[in-house]
Amino acid sequence: MSVLVWTYIIVGITFALYIGIAIWSRAGSTKEFYVAGGGVSPLANGMATAADWMSAASFISMAGLISFMGYDGAVYLMGWTGGYVLLALLLAPYLRKFGKFTVPDFIGDRYYSSTARTVAVFCALIVSFTYVAGQMRGVGVVFSRFLEVDINTGVIIGMIIVLFYAVLGGMKGITYTQVAQYCVLIFAFMVPAIFISIQMTGNPIPQLGMGSTMSDGSGMYLLDKLDGLNKDLGFSAYTNGSKDMIDVFAITCALMVGTAGLPHVIVRFFTVNKVKDARKSAGLALLFIAILYTTAPAVSVFARTNLIQTVSNKSYAGMPDWFKNWEKTGLIKFEDKNGDGLVNYVKDKELNELTIDNDIIVLANPEIANLPNWVIALVAAGGLAAALSTAAGLLLVISSSVSHDLIKKMINPNITEKGELWAARISAAVAVVIAGYFGINPPGFVAAVVALAFGLAAASFFPAIILGIFYKRMNKEGAVAGMVVGISLMIYYMAKYKLGWIGGDTLPDKSEWWFGISPEGFGTVAMFVNFIVALTVSAFTPAPPQSVQDIVENIRIPSGAGEATGH
Repeated sequence: MSVLVWTYIIVGITFALYIGIAIWSRAGSTKEFYVAGGGVSPLANGMATAADWMSAASFISMAGLISFMGYDGAVYLMGWTGGYVLLALLLAPYLRKFGKFTVPDFIGDRYYSSTARTVAVFCALIVSFTYVAGQMRGVGVVFSRFLEVDINTGVIIGMIIVLFYAVLGGMKGITYTQVAQYCVLIFAFMVPAIFISIQMTGNPIPQLGMGSTMSDGSGMYLLDKLDGLNKDLGFSAYTNGSKDMIDVFAITCALMVGTAGLPHVIVRFFTVNKVKDARKSAGLALLFIAILYTTAPAVSVFARTNLIQTVSNKSYAGMPDWFKNWEKTGLIKFEDKNGDGLVNYVKDKELNELTIDNDIIVLANPEIANLPNWVIALVAAGGLAAALSTAAGLLLVISSSVSHDLIKKMINPNITEKGELWAARISAAVAVVIAGYFGINPPGFVAAVVALAFGLAAASFFPAIILGIFYKRMNKEGAVAGMVVGISLMIYYMAKYKLGWIGGDTLPDKSEWWFGISPEGFGTVAMFVNFIVALTVSAFTPAPPQSVQDIVENIRIPSGAGEATGH
């Protein structure tokens, strides 16, 4: 059967599964809509958290980034993995004990202020919309190739699917859908990786295959081979970094602390019964995430090696079917500048004739390696599972921010539960439309857009949450001032150095970056500014009420500690 037929079959089965789960587990109350009734098992919550966490950026775009950036791409691996550890150890148990299931709810109550809540809602919406734009773009990339439609149509199809099960099922439907999506995406990521590892090195474990010798009898190590191929084309050696150390640190830090401020991941720790279950599900999620994250560098190496050997200096007329198929989507472009009919793929922009979108690497990898059609279709289903699972989680954050934190807590406290549920569903529907627009008009490829969302979360939420838990003296004036200054600074830097909206039609050169830090890493600078502003303002304004300080003291004491010490 053809790739298209296999895609319809596998994607159709997985979509039917997701929609069936959404109907079976539809939410009947606001508690079920927001936190799945609080009765999810740690194992299921761990899988759902992993699926929520591993978005289109992890599945589709991260390996593509590493593939083209080489050693420099490691910042995404370190940042996202380290960030999850930070979240699981430093924040999740305390937020769970505090008992508020949205970040604006925590900030509003901890800082005893409707202004703080409003600022937090604004920040949550900015972060979530930036993040969900990347997911919708990922959905469009998958559909454009495998259903042979254009990217915009692909985004619209994804909008309809995610709207159905997010609006109907809420967190309850999303949780169990995400369990299924985790199983699909991890199977889809590992199967081709294992196939290609055996094909290229004879080793069935991709993580080990990446560092093994080639199976062609040359005795050459795969990474040495790739270094040589890169150098021949004028690129730097794959295993050498070219980024400034300050930028590597800034991006890694922004991704780490941005993780700890992501509203759609934090809310997952409220879907279990006890604080102990929150810790367990955090540990299980880290294990599930590590399976993909330790495999991604291997996939990058396999894909880059195969890609160069397949296309570089080869006849365009003799290009394989996968090349022509991806060319139709516009994500690969060939321009025969010298008219020799050969694909000249080199670093020199004047001589280079091939443009490749980073986001196609994982999806095209099985085709480049001539794997069976069912494996190619399976990867398409995995990419969709990754993008849709995170998009659904983000839409829930958007809808709960509007219906619970804005309408229920501030505009109309007397709204009925049914009214609040309808408000949540309507705001989710509106959010899907806005997210779809940004998916059709994204400010970059998937991982870059998502990295900016992490920077926004780092600049706004992280200091307010961490100080709210560990510093009793932190007051509302300091928190509000820090969040406003932090996110404003980050938005300005993004607008000027990433989107080109400020100071002319062209993007400023890298030499103009502040401290040599890229927009993806600037969240670290904005976060430090947030901390300084928050602590300074807090020092010159009144301390929080004693009741608030007592709450902060209480959430840091483990449950059952009083019985153990006899107090």
